[in-house]
Amino acid sequence: MTIRPNVPAGAPCWIDLMSSDTGQSRAFYSALFGWTAEEPNPEFGGYINFSKDGDQVAGLMQAPPDQPDAWSVYLAVDDAAATLEAAKANGGQVLVEAMAVGALGVMGVVADAGGAPIGLWQPGEHRGGLVGTQGAPCHFELHTRAYDASLAFYQKVFGWHPSAVSDTPEFRYSVLDVADGENAGIMDATAFLPAGVPAHWSVYFAVDDVGTALTRIGELGGTTLLPADHTPYGVLATAVDPTGATFKLRSSS
Repeated sequence: MTIRPNVPAGAPCWIDLMSSDTGQSRAFYSALFGWTAEEPNPEFGGYINFSKDGDQVAGLMQAPPDQPDAWSVYLAVDDAAATLEAAKANGGQVLVEAMAVGALGVMGVVADAGGAPIGLWQPGEHRGGLVGTQGAPCHFELHTRAYDASLAFYQKVFGWHPSAVSDTPEFRYSVLDVADGENAGIMDATAFLPAGVPAHWSVYFAVDDVGTALTRIGELGGTTLLPADHTPYGVLATAVDPTGATFKLRSSS
């Protein structure tokens, strides 16, 4: 799969990393996923774009001193300003007001009904990033303590039509499906989110072999947080990069 020429409204379309050491992050992800880092763009505060096989796949930005290193997810919207108003009307909070990024598009950030930050992107010249191939994002997942409220929020604000994978007390999970396949999931994480850890979005990257990728992550200065786990959805794992940002891996077997 390559960059989608027309990302469905509400679907994840871009990710970026706020890093306390952009040089270290550039080296790590380039070596791990085969990404190529462009030079920092001074017009946009030193923002760096990563590419994979010629297609843009993710962004990188220097994190403010008081912000932890973390990946962010952006959902495509037709009208950023209207989406921000809808978020406020449905239990969300605006964190970053609608802001034009040159001719590339318009961005904003909200906290959803469960408190998890989620970005929004109204495409201009920048249509989004590579998805669904090796070394690129393949799934996006919200862990929340406010499962019902979050489902309603994404339905009303971003136009989602999620389908329930499971709705038992032990496992409550819904996914957003669009024309090119599974894009995002919402999980009731009430039972396992540690105290003090807020609701958050995470990114899964597709790899050929999770075990091999975890070994490489260790060689590059990262750590394994959750080892490879064989599940009905593939082999999954969670890792932490050298600056402290958490990300996930998935392979088919």
